[in-house]
Amino acid sequence: MRNRLFIALSMAVMVFSCAKSRIKEHAEWGKYYDKYGIKKACFIMRDNNHESIQYYNKDRCTERLCPASTFKILLSLVALETAVAPDDQLVIKWDSVNRKPEWDKDMNLREALTTSSEPYFKELARRIGPVRLQHFMDTIKYGNMKMTGDVGDVWTNNSIQISADEQTGFLKRLYFGELPVSERSQRIVKTMMLREETPGYNLYYKTGTCNVNGKTIRWTTGFCERIEHQKEQSGSMNKTDVRNYPYFFAQNFELPDGDTTKDWSKVRLDILHELLKEYGAIAN
Repeated sequence: MRNRLFIALSMAVMVFSCAKSRIKEHAEWGKYYDKYGIKKACFIMRDNNHESIQYYNKDRCTERLCPASTFKILLSLVALETAVAPDDQLVIKWDSVNRKPEWDKDMNLREALTTSSEPYFKELARRIGPVRLQHFMDTIKYGNMKMTGDVGDVWTNNSIQISADEQTGFLKRLYFGELPVSERSQRIVKTMMLREETPGYNLYYKTGTCNVNGKTIRWTTGFCERIEHQKEQSGSMNKTDVRNYPYFFAQNFELPDGDTTKDWSKVRLDILHELLKEYGAIAN
C-alpha cells in the first residue's frame, strides 16, 4: 500500500514538474520593447517541438483585445469554406476611391491578404454576411465570439476580441488542419500567410492595427517553420531530408493614438525577428 502511494505521489510530482517546465515566463524579453519605449506589450510562443509555452507578460497574453486585421485570417477561411471565394483568385473590383496605392486596384484574395486591403475584406465580409460569419466564429470558438454593428467593421470596432494566447491556439489548429473547416480551406489560407521563405526558415504572419479608446493596438500573429536537413534512414516514411519544426506566436503592444515617432509597422516586425532569433526559431 505504501509503495503504491509512493509511486502515485512520485508520478504526481513528475507531472507537476513537467507542466511547470513546459510553461516559462521570459521577463528578459521586455528589453526588446523597452528599447523602443513601449510600455504595454506581450509575446507568447507555442514551441510545438518541445510541447512548451514561452511568454512575456502573462496578464496581457490572456487579455482579449480587438483583433484588427489579424481577423482577416478567419475571414479568408470562411470565404473559402462558404464558396463566397471559390479559391484564392477571387477578384473584387476596385471601387475607384483613392485610399492607398497598394489598395487602389482590382485584386484577388491572395493579394488582398498580403496588402491587408480594407475595402476588399469589407466587401468580402458583406458577401459572407453576419449570420454565416457568426456561425463560423461560434464553431471555431474564435475569441469572445461577439460582433455588433456593420459586418464590415467588426474586426476594428472592438466588438470581436481575442487574446494573444487564443490567437496561438487558433493558428496551431490552422497549421495542423484541425479547425472545423475543410483541409483545403486551411491549406490555402496557410500558404497565403507566407511572408519570408529562406533556406533556414519559413515565416508566416498577419499584422493588424486598430485604434481603441485613445490607443493604437498593433498585432503580429503567425507561425515559423525552422528548417533542418537530416539524412533519413532507408525505409523511412519521410522521403526527403527536410524537416520543418513549427512555432506559433502572437505579439501585441499599444501606443498612444497618433504616435508617429517611429515606423511602428517596421518596429513590430523587427521585434518579432529578434525574439524568434533569441529563442532559436530562426537562425541568427
